[in-house]
Amino acid sequence: LLYARAATAYSYETGNRMRQQSDDEIVDGLLDVPEGTKLQILAPVVRGRKGHYRELFEQTSAQGFERFRVNGEMRVYEEGMKLERYETHDIEVVIDRLVVKDGIRSRVSQSVETALEMGGGTLIANVVDGPEAVETGDHLFSRHLVDPETGLSYEEPSPNMFSFNTPYGACPNCEGLGTTNEIDPDLVLPHPEKTINEGALAPLGPPRDIWIFNQLEAVAEAYGFDFDTPIEDLTDEQLTVILEGAGDEQFDITYGYKGRDVKYKHRFGGLHEHIWHTYEETSSSKKRRRAESFMREMDCPECGGGRLKQESLHYRIDDKSIADLARMDLTQLREFVEDVPFETERQERIGAPIVKEVRERLDFLVGVGVGYLTLDRPARTLSGGESQRIRLATQVGTQLTGVLYVLDEPTIGLHPRDNDRLIQSLESLRDLGNSVLVVEHDRDMIESADHVIDLGPGAGTHGGHVITTGPPSVLS
Repeated sequence: LLYARAATAYSYETGNRMRQQSDDEIVDGLLDVPEGTKLQILAPVVRGRKGHYRELFEQTSAQGFERFRVNGEMRVYEEGMKLERYETHDIEVVIDRLVVKDGIRSRVSQSVETALEMGGGTLIANVVDGPEAVETGDHLFSRHLVDPETGLSYEEPSPNMFSFNTPYGACPNCEGLGTTNEIDPDLVLPHPEKTINEGALAPLGPPRDIWIFNQLEAVAEAYGFDFDTPIEDLTDEQLTVILEGAGDEQFDITYGYKGRDVKYKHRFGGLHEHIWHTYEETSSSKKRRRAESFMREMDCPECGGGRLKQESLHYRIDDKSIADLARMDLTQLREFVEDVPFETERQERIGAPIVKEVRERLDFLVGVGVGYLTLDRPARTLSGGESQRIRLATQVGTQLTGVLYVLDEPTIGLHPRDNDRLIQSLESLRDLGNSVLVVEHDRDMIESADHVIDLGPGAGTHGGHVITTGPPSVLS
């Protein structure tokens, strides 16, 4: 929410600060395509929201607009038309369909004005067809944000644009995971001192009479090496063609078929292509696991581990993207939001109440002793104690009363110096009118309790009896 409402946008192509675009500039951009280009002017009216939208279709049709693009599919209005209520939808209204030629500027200007009004300042030019040089597909134009150097437009920012859990914010390459499986050359060629005959190509093993080795023989002959050449003695060009292939280059490949040699003209895609093909196409889980064994999980090359689309990562506050903040530990982040340096008075006015809420939530988290964690830390890497303390911070923030909280050794993984903070958080829950039951062995926690039930005398089958009950002083 903070980045959607109070951040400054920059172009991911040039780094320029984005600025607002006038209606005339949008018209110029639409007409700046080759003559004969067929395009549709669309007004985006629904973006990633649930609902059946029956009334929207009826009202828009009553205005004379009968065509819609719903979730990427063109549809013509029919009476009673509606969508699945509990699914998310994208809906664009077709404002105009035209062929670019001389003398249509007035028509385009009127259509642009209508589309921008209906689309909240944003329109989509969908290039359907045209001369060879024209780029088909969607082109976004906006009154809100544009790069003056390249003409790149951003849509009006919304909170889901900064969430990797939605298709509107997630990096399309890694689908919001921040990592991708990439082939590691060190795993493909673990022993560069060996030759191909000695099994240097780990995914293939020693040579045998199969198609890919027939291809490699043809490649070796064309590039001046053989199967007895150590991998480390190959030139960069020879190594590249083995791993990454030779593009569209064709080789004379000899293949044994029914007792005779047959020659084919064929390209060679390289070992990497072979591994990816096996990984993506095989129905055998064993083969897929083997292909995966030559890969490592690495930061996504497109988002750099930021998990969001390029435009989302180029909104900044104090020259920091939302991914930069997610990489800070919670203590550093709390220091950053203590005095956020907004660029304009408007950003300050909008952002101040949001930052106040962020500060309070960070105070809860730091207070339960997890200030060393970062927001981009995978949940599966948290200890049981860390997970409990994060949930505890959430509960402290809700200010609920009359609740029974049960915690199982929340001090696990916590440095002894942070015990006091955790105890203070539990006491604040109690002071709100809640009951807190803690299973714990930590001495500081036991001594801070209002009432202690000591079970024993031993563990497991050797315990289970109430040894002592009362205030902590009874234990002494």
